Amino acid sequence: MDEAARALATLKEWESFYVIVGSSGAALTGLQFVVMALIAGSARRSTPREISAFATPTVIHFCAVLLLSAILSAPWHALWSVAVAMGMCGFAGVVYGVIIIGRARQQTSYRPVFEDWLWHTVLPLIAYALVLIAASLLTRQPRLLFLFALAVLLLLFIGIHNSWDTITFFTVKSSLERNETADSDSNKSIPPLT
Repeated sequence: MDEAARALATLKEWESFYVIVGSSGAALTGLQFVVMALIAGSARRSTPREISAFATPTVIHFCAVLLLSAILSAPWHALWSVAVAMGMCGFAGVVYGVIIIGRARQQTSYRPVFEDWLWHTVLPLIAYALVLIAASLLTRQPRLLFLFALAVLLLLFIGIHNSWDTITFFTVKSSLERNETADSDSNKSIPPLT
């Protein structure tokens, strides 16, 4: 078996992994739509800038997991074509990561803390950079599929974290607002002491 055939056989060995991860990415994309529907029903409204900085990237990361998994599960005939497809995804992800940093800095409704910068900007940028690096070296080193796997799992966990972070933020904020409203209503109903 020549080296190209061995490399393509290596892709086949990863097929189950990418079927599982890709399915998870697809399911979690749907879950993010549920999260957005819950947020839409909350008392606190998000601005388009907040959504484009924090919610949209989460959907993009889940879709990237699905796309990368589909690419690696496709019946390729040459390893270089896989590397080109993955490299384009990695490059697009890095560019998008830089755009997200700008969007997070431009929005004024919410002041991101360290954890937000880490999970919403730094880690996704690292994941997409890993895809780009692994793609550029894949034809010479097929074992770099482990690096692709790491990047895809990182994007999946980033999306899960960011979805959870978003829904808990809105849940806590809504709860605090309801408590404040209830407290102010109860203070209005107490007659003043004379």
